[in-house]
Amino acid sequence: MRTKFAASVLSALLYAQGLLGFAALASVLLKERAHASEFAAGGDMASGPSLLVVR
Repeated sequence: MRTKFAASVLSALLYAQGLLGFAALASVLLKERAHASEFAAGGDMASGPSLLVVR
């Protein structure tokens, strides 16, 4: 009885660790994708003089 309980607890912990690992990987990939699109949008801006005047 105790062995089955320990095995089920270990299995649940491994499953949870796998889910957390997948979530971490997905968040890193999405963050890198957001940064890549940010740089692409920044390249569309004009490279001429700025319209802002600092006093």
